Amino acid sequence: MRALCRTSATWPRGVSAGPYARLAAELGQYYEPDKGATSRHSEPARVFAEFSYRTRKSWSRSRRVVAKAEYLDKGENPRFVVTSLPAESWEAAGLYEKTYCARCEMENRIKEQLSLFADRMSAESLRANQLRLYFSSLAYVLVHALRRLALAGTEWAHAQVHTVRLRLLKIAAEVRWSARRIWVSYSNAYPWKHIFAAAWVALRC
Repeated sequence: MRALCRTSATWPRGVSAGPYARLAAELGQYYEPDKGATSRHSEPARVFAEFSYRTRKSWSRSRRVVAKAEYLDKGENPRFVVTSLPAESWEAAGLYEKTYCARCEMENRIKEQLSLFADRMSAESLRANQLRLYFSSLAYVLVHALRRLALAGTEWAHAQVHTVRLRLLKIAAEVRWSARRIWVSYSNAYPWKHIFAAAWVALRC
Protein backbone atom coordinates (compact mmCIF):
# COMPACT_ATOMS: atom_id res chain seq x y z
CA MET A 1 0.00 0.00 0.00
CA ARG A 2 2.72 2.48 0.92
CA ALA A 3 4.65 1.63 -2.25
CA LEU A 4 1.53 2.38 -4.29
CA CYS A 5 1.04 5.69 -2.48
CA ARG A 6 4.63 6.62 -3.29
CA THR A 7 4.40 5.86 -7.02
CA SER A 8 0.85 7.01 -7.82
CA ALA A 9 0.32 10.63 -8.79
CA THR A 10 -3.42 10.62 -8.10
CA TRP A 11 -3.76 8.32 -5.08
CA PRO A 12 -4.80 10.11 -1.84
CA ARG A 13 -1.45 9.51 -0.24
CA GLY A 14 -2.04 9.07 3.47
CA VAL A 15 -2.03 5.76 5.33
CA SER A 16 -2.69 5.38 9.04
CA ALA A 17 -0.09 3.75 11.25
CA GLY A 18 -0.72 2.06 14.56
CA PRO A 19 0.49 3.48 17.90
CA TYR A 20 3.88 1.77 17.72
CA ALA A 21 6.22 2.27 20.65
CA ARG A 22 8.87 4.03 18.58
CA LEU A 23 6.32 6.40 17.06
CA ALA A 24 4.72 7.08 20.43
CA ALA A 25 8.12 7.92 21.89
CA GLU A 26 8.45 10.74 19.38
CA LEU A 27 5.33 12.37 20.89
CA GLY A 28 6.36 12.23 24.53
CA GLN A 29 7.42 15.86 24.65
CA TYR A 30 4.01 17.06 23.46
CA TYR A 31 1.85 15.38 26.10
CA GLU A 32 2.69 17.41 29.20
CA PRO A 33 1.19 20.66 27.80
CA ASP A 34 -1.83 18.67 26.59
CA LYS A 35 -2.57 17.30 30.05
CA GLY A 36 -2.59 20.80 31.55
CA ALA A 37 -4.87 22.17 28.83
CA THR A 38 -7.31 19.29 29.25
CA SER A 39 -7.50 19.73 33.01
CA ARG A 40 -8.13 23.48 32.66
CA HIS A 41 -10.75 23.38 29.93
CA SER A 42 -12.28 19.90 30.48
CA GLU A 43 -12.10 19.37 26.70
CA PRO A 44 -9.72 17.19 24.66
CA ALA A 45 -6.48 19.00 23.88
CA ARG A 46 -4.45 18.16 20.80
CA VAL A 47 -1.12 19.13 19.26
CA PHE A 48 0.07 18.17 15.78
CA ALA A 49 3.66 17.32 14.94
CA GLU A 50 5.57 15.74 12.09
CA PHE A 51 8.83 13.89 11.72
CA SER A 52 10.65 11.44 9.48
CA TYR A 53 10.39 7.78 10.38
CA ARG A 54 11.69 4.52 9.00
CA THR A 55 11.13 0.98 10.17
CA ARG A 56 14.09 -1.21 10.87
CA LYS A 57 13.36 -3.70 8.06
CA SER A 58 10.16 -3.30 6.05
CA TRP A 59 10.45 0.27 4.71
CA SER A 60 12.90 1.08 1.92
CA ARG A 61 13.42 4.68 3.12
CA SER A 62 12.34 7.26 5.66
CA ARG A 63 8.87 8.72 5.25
CA ARG A 64 7.00 11.72 6.56
CA VAL A 65 4.76 10.99 9.54
CA VAL A 66 2.06 13.40 10.71
CA ALA A 67 1.25 12.77 14.36
CA LYS A 68 -1.59 13.91 16.60
CA ALA A 69 -0.80 14.11 20.30
CA GLU A 70 -4.17 14.20 22.03
CA TYR A 71 -4.97 13.83 25.70
CA LEU A 72 -8.49 12.79 26.71
CA ASP A 73 -10.07 12.23 30.11
CA LYS A 74 -9.10 8.56 29.82
CA GLY A 75 -5.49 9.28 28.88
CA GLU A 76 -3.29 9.62 25.84
CA ASN A 77 -4.80 9.12 22.38
CA PRO A 78 -1.98 9.24 19.79
CA ARG A 79 -2.62 8.92 16.06
CA PHE A 80 -0.17 8.67 13.17
CA VAL A 81 -0.53 9.12 9.41
CA VAL A 82 2.26 8.16 7.02
CA THR A 83 2.15 10.31 3.90
CA SER A 84 4.11 11.28 0.80
CA LEU A 85 2.39 14.67 0.52
CA PRO A 86 4.95 17.48 0.83
CA ALA A 87 5.10 19.59 3.99
CA GLU A 88 5.40 22.78 1.92
CA SER A 89 1.83 22.51 0.64
CA TRP A 90 0.25 20.22 3.27
CA GLU A 91 0.70 21.40 6.85
CA ALA A 92 0.25 18.78 9.55
CA ALA A 93 -3.05 19.85 11.14
CA GLY A 94 -4.82 20.45 7.83
CA LEU A 95 -3.62 17.19 6.34
CA TYR A 96 -4.88 15.20 9.31
CA GLU A 97 -8.18 17.00 9.99
CA LYS A 98 -9.30 17.96 6.47
CA THR A 99 -7.83 15.21 4.30
CA TYR A 100 -7.32 12.08 6.38
CA CYS A 101 -10.36 12.54 8.64
CA ALA A 102 -12.52 13.38 5.60
CA ARG A 103 -11.59 10.03 4.07
CA CYS A 104 -12.52 8.30 7.33
CA GLU A 105 -15.84 10.14 7.32
CA MET A 106 -16.59 8.78 3.85
CA GLU A 107 -15.90 5.27 5.15
CA ASN A 108 -18.35 5.90 8.00
CA ARG A 109 -21.05 6.86 5.50
CA ILE A 110 -20.47 3.61 3.61
CA LYS A 111 -20.79 1.65 6.85
CA GLU A 112 -23.90 3.63 7.71
CA GLN A 113 -25.65 2.31 4.62
CA LEU A 114 -25.43 -1.20 6.07
CA SER A 115 -28.12 -0.18 8.58
CA LEU A 116 -30.46 0.10 5.57
CA PHE A 117 -29.84 -3.54 4.64
CA ALA A 118 -27.22 -2.93 1.94
CA ASP A 119 -25.60 -6.23 2.94
CA ARG A 120 -28.69 -8.35 2.24
CA MET A 121 -27.60 -10.42 -0.75
CA SER A 122 -29.58 -13.59 -0.21
CA ALA A 123 -31.42 -13.73 -3.56
CA GLU A 124 -30.49 -16.42 -6.09
CA SER A 125 -29.55 -14.20 -9.03
CA LEU A 126 -26.98 -11.44 -9.36
CA ARG A 127 -29.54 -9.04 -10.84
CA ALA A 128 -31.91 -9.52 -7.93
CA ASN A 129 -29.16 -8.78 -5.42
CA GLN A 130 -28.09 -5.78 -7.49
CA LEU A 131 -31.65 -4.46 -7.44
CA ARG A 132 -31.79 -4.83 -3.65
CA LEU A 133 -28.56 -2.84 -3.39
CA TYR A 134 -30.05 -0.15 -5.64
CA PHE A 135 -33.08 0.10 -3.36
CA SER A 136 -30.85 0.35 -0.29
CA SER A 137 -28.75 3.07 -1.92
CA LEU A 138 -31.87 5.01 -2.89
CA ALA A 139 -33.20 4.68 0.65
CA TYR A 140 -29.95 6.04 2.03
CA VAL A 141 -30.06 9.05 -0.31
CA LEU A 142 -33.64 9.81 0.79
CA VAL A 143 -32.91 9.47 4.51
CA HIS A 144 -29.76 11.54 4.13
CA ALA A 145 -31.79 14.26 2.40
CA LEU A 146 -34.38 14.05 5.17
CA ARG A 147 -31.67 14.49 7.78
CA ARG A 148 -30.06 17.39 5.90
CA LEU A 149 -33.24 19.30 5.01
CA ALA A 150 -35.82 18.43 7.65
CA LEU A 151 -33.72 17.77 10.73
CA ALA A 152 -31.29 20.67 10.46
CA GLY A 153 -31.12 22.52 13.76
CA THR A 154 -32.61 19.62 15.74
CA GLU A 155 -30.90 17.12 18.02
CA TRP A 156 -31.01 14.60 15.16
CA ALA A 157 -29.17 16.82 12.67
CA HIS A 158 -26.17 14.46 12.84
CA ALA A 159 -27.96 11.28 13.85
CA GLN A 160 -27.20 7.95 12.19
CA VAL A 161 -29.64 6.88 9.49
CA HIS A 162 -30.85 3.91 11.53
CA THR A 163 -31.78 6.34 14.33
CA VAL A 164 -33.80 8.43 11.90
CA ARG A 165 -35.44 5.34 10.44
CA LEU A 166 -36.41 3.83 13.78
CA ARG A 167 -37.46 7.00 15.62
CA LEU A 168 -38.97 9.12 12.87
CA LEU A 169 -40.23 6.72 10.21
CA LYS A 170 -40.83 3.32 11.82
CA ILE A 171 -43.43 4.37 14.37
CA ALA A 172 -46.92 3.02 15.05
CA ALA A 173 -49.89 5.05 13.84
CA GLU A 174 -53.64 4.73 13.28
CA VAL A 175 -54.77 5.48 9.73
CA ARG A 176 -58.39 6.47 9.05
CA TRP A 177 -59.97 7.16 5.68
CA SER A 178 -62.84 9.54 5.01
CA ALA A 179 -64.37 10.86 1.81
CA ARG A 180 -62.06 13.87 1.71
CA ARG A 181 -59.15 13.20 4.02
CA ILE A 182 -56.74 10.60 5.29
CA TRP A 183 -56.13 10.91 9.03
CA VAL A 184 -52.91 9.62 10.58
CA SER A 185 -52.95 9.57 14.38
CA TYR A 186 -49.87 8.94 16.48
CA SER A 187 -49.73 7.86 20.08
CA ASN A 188 -49.60 10.56 22.76
CA ALA A 189 -46.72 8.62 24.30
CA TYR A 190 -44.52 9.16 21.24
CA PRO A 191 -41.48 10.90 22.82
CA TRP A 192 -40.20 12.85 19.81
CA LYS A 193 -43.31 14.72 18.71
CA HIS A 194 -41.47 18.05 18.61
CA ILE A 195 -38.86 16.70 16.20
CA PHE A 196 -41.51 15.11 13.99
CA ALA A 197 -43.44 18.40 13.91
CA ALA A 198 -40.28 20.34 13.04
CA ALA A 199 -39.48 17.95 10.20
CA TRP A 200 -43.05 18.17 8.92
CA VAL A 201 -42.93 21.97 8.86
CA ALA A 202 -39.52 22.00 7.16
CA LEU A 203 -40.71 19.68 4.36
CA ARG A 204 -44.02 21.39 3.63
CA CYS A 205 -44.02 23.24 0.30
